[in-house]
Amino acid sequence: MLIGIISDTHGLIRPEALAALSKCDHLLHAGDIGGAAVLDALREIAPLTAIRGNADIAGECADLPDTDMIRLGGALFYLVHSLEWLDLDPVAAEVAVVVSGHSHKDSIENRKGVVYLNPGSAGPRRFHLPVSVGLVTLDEKGLRAQIVELKV
Repeated sequence: MLIGIISDTHGLIRPEALAALSKCDHLLHAGDIGGAAVLDALREIAPLTAIRGNADIAGECADLPDTDMIRLGGALFYLVHSLEWLDLDPVAAEVAVVVSGHSHKDSIENRKGVVYLNPGSAGPRRFHLPVSVGLVTLDEKGLRAQIVELKV
């Protein structure tokens, strides 16, 4: 199973992001979506689980939950826009992957057996940071996470 992870689109759905996510079985958006058009474009690729970010204050995005949890390919994913808002103990909750955004800085870190993945920002470039998305592969070899930098 291939899971695509995107965050901080801020209303911009880049064709490069759609291409990078095109083979995914499920998509996760970690907030600061910026409008229903982004959600619609992602839903054309695969089923979507999305949460709102601090900038999602109007429209369909404002009605999304602050956090969400979904089991995909046997692994439990927990979505929270900012790690500062983490409201559970991922180890105790048996979460495999904590998905966040907010900082626009991509990162993959293993903490006590839990993968913390921030795909960075796929929207407007900010702070001279790369534009990127994340991918998680779940198969007989286990769980593998990667960042994909988009050429924009």
